Amino acid sequence: MSALRRLAKPLQSEGLIRLVDRILLHARPQKGARNHVLLAPPGRGNIGDQALVEAFVETVDGPVVVLTRSTQDFDVPTALRERMRVVPLPALVYGSAVGHARDVRALARELRSARSFSVIGADIMDGAYVLRASVNRAGLAERLARLGWPTRIVGFSWNASPHARSVAALRRAGDAGVRLYLRDPRSAARARADGLSVRDSADIVFAATSRDDTIVQRLLPELGDRELALVNASGLVGDRLPAYVRVVETLRAAGFVVLVVPHVSRHGADDLPLCQALVDAAGGDADVHLVPRLLAPAEIRGLAARASVTVTGRMHLAVMSLMAGTPPVTVATQGKVEGLMDLFGTPELCVAPGSSFDGDLFTAVSTAVDQRAELRSRILGARATVTDLARRNVEGLS
Repeated sequence: MSALRRLAKPLQSEGLIRLVDRILLHARPQKGARNHVLLAPPGRGNIGDQALVEAFVETVDGPVVVLTRSTQDFDVPTALRERMRVVPLPALVYGSAVGHARDVRALARELRSARSFSVIGADIMDGAYVLRASVNRAGLAERLARLGWPTRIVGFSWNASPHARSVAALRRAGDAGVRLYLRDPRSAARARADGLSVRDSADIVFAATSRDDTIVQRLLPELGDRELALVNASGLVGDRLPAYVRVVETLRAAGFVVLVVPHVSRHGADDLPLCQALVDAAGGDADVHLVPRLLAPAEIRGLAARASVTVTGRMHLAVMSLMAGTPPVTVATQGKVEGLMDLFGTPELCVAPGSSFDGDLFTAVSTAVDQRAELRSRILGARATVTDLARRNVEGLS
């Protein structure tokens, strides 16, 4: 076992992975090919990742082959079954050179009927989570761009302290012709300052078209014409439960029915336990409800369209609320929320974690409740422009 452990790191080295790509990837685009190949984010228990993939499939023209780690990482909605096919390649970005070589061969087979290659960038390109996966995604895009493929990295964030290897990998990709779409103005400014050639866009979920409005009646049959507030307590906030309890109390005092909505449920980042604890803390209040499972993106959009206010620790619940004009008070992480709110001119909806978090969250929620009509008008006024920015992610593919 010790020998295998000693080999593990060299077999995952960036240089060796890039060498495998150069040796095994030679396919070039063929006239008449119909498929788009999409490299997905991690998925599995993350509504935001699911929403990103679905939005891409909904907005491009033609069938989409979605490359994942596992067949369990993403659901294929009934409406997309004729156009979306999941292909598991577990070692393509996370594995060693041996597994990567196997999966690159499988990728080459899929490219025979493809006309484009795209990567969902999300918040996984700057090396903040899994560095080698960030670098490997950029490396694949670079290699295919050098072979003449229309290649892009779709709507991603860029934090203030990216890893140097991620910067270098994306610089090489951009120089090779990969289109780099940044999803908010702050990310774009940071990326340009790091020497990247980027294009301004917005999160591609803003271009999604599906929405399930029946979810409101199914979850809250007694809601009637009462105002609804959505609350998400992110599993990343840990010991901040008292602040969220105060949020629910504030919303209830203002007359809202409160629906607590988990957005991510997976190891290390599970919203469900905290959401359950939040509802338990309400002490049996009949107007505080829990969604006990992850919903589909279209269902989340249906709830957000009915809500008057959202409070969330997850960015894509904020995105899907903004789509409907619903003001979302959002906890900022990875520097991506501030730029999102810049697009709508609503900086007061962004709350930074820190020593003053509890008070800042209360202030932001009180502001959103008191000024919800004016905030809605401001959001709706910016929505068309943001939607157009989101559609830039698929220019030439739709």
